[in-house]
Amino acid sequence: MDLLLVLLGFICVIVGVFGSFLPVLPGLSSCWVGLLLLYLTKAVENNYWILGITFVVMVTITILDYVIPSKGTKKFGGSSYGVWGTNIGLIVGILAPIPFGVIIGPFVGALVGELLYDSQNHKRALKAATGSVLGFLASSFVNFFFSVIYLGIFLTILWQNRGLFSKW
Repeated sequence: MDLLLVLLGFICVIVGVFGSFLPVLPGLSSCWVGLLLLYLTKAVENNYWILGITFVVMVTITILDYVIPSKGTKKFGGSSYGVWGTNIGLIVGILAPIPFGVIIGPFVGALVGELLYDSQNHKRALKAATGSVLGFLASSFVNFFFSVIYLGIFLTILWQNRGLFSKW
């Protein structure tokens, strides 16, 4: 049973690393589930500090994934129309079966939102839409960074307890 939990945990962590930049896969939450599965084995002693801290980090970053693109829009001079456009575009981009929909969706959403707000100022609308894309890329980088850290934690815990797993 321990071998199955470790294998499933490792698969979850790897899926999480890929999911940090491929939005069709779960990202950091999948990595955390992988850590949880590792701690559910009999060979690894529970460490609620690691599980708790990594859970709080995962929830925080998951929330920030939805906030950062709209903040990028606002930072680059976007209005509330652009922020709403970014959020709507992100949802449409995730659901639309187009390549790079999660990048194109927020960009187009922010652009359309800003053009609805002020149809005369195309330069400002384009700047706000660019902020949306930069926000998304920053969010993806943070997600990838922490996913790799979770992979490192998983492998470190597995390595530290390798003697206990040798009974397989």
